[in-house]
Amino acid sequence: MDDRARRKRGMKVRREVLGPAHVARAASESTALDREFDDLVTRYVWGEIWTRPGLPRRMRRLITIAMLVALNRGEELRLHLRAALDDGVAAKELREVLLQAAVYCGVPAAHNAFRIAREVLAEGAKPKARRSARR
Repeated sequence: MDDRARRKRGMKVRREVLGPAHVARAASESTALDREFDDLVTRYVWGEIWTRPGLPRRMRRLITIAMLVALNRGEELRLHLRAALDDGVAAKELREVLLQAAVYCGVPAAHNAFRIAREVLAEGAKPKARRSARR
């Protein structure tokens, strides 16, 4: 597959996972400084890894959330929590991921993740019909 096809596939998956509004906002905020980085992320994160057949998308979502907890990446965690809730992942499932992360990533990281999850839930994620059958 060439980079053009990978980018097209990546944009499709990126929209499905994060929502079209987020992707449009990210594109509008892109500058000459980070445009190539955004293209790299679209092609390889979304067009190569998130499209692999080895794991269902739902599992990729939950793994990504756990890794963001481990790395203490609050802004990205917020984005992926909201996207997961919007796509039908239940709050109780997210709770289980965060509890698991507490054991393996540490209580301080999980404490921060629970705080962010509470904020995201309070903002009122709007569950939508499943965006993709690739679960």
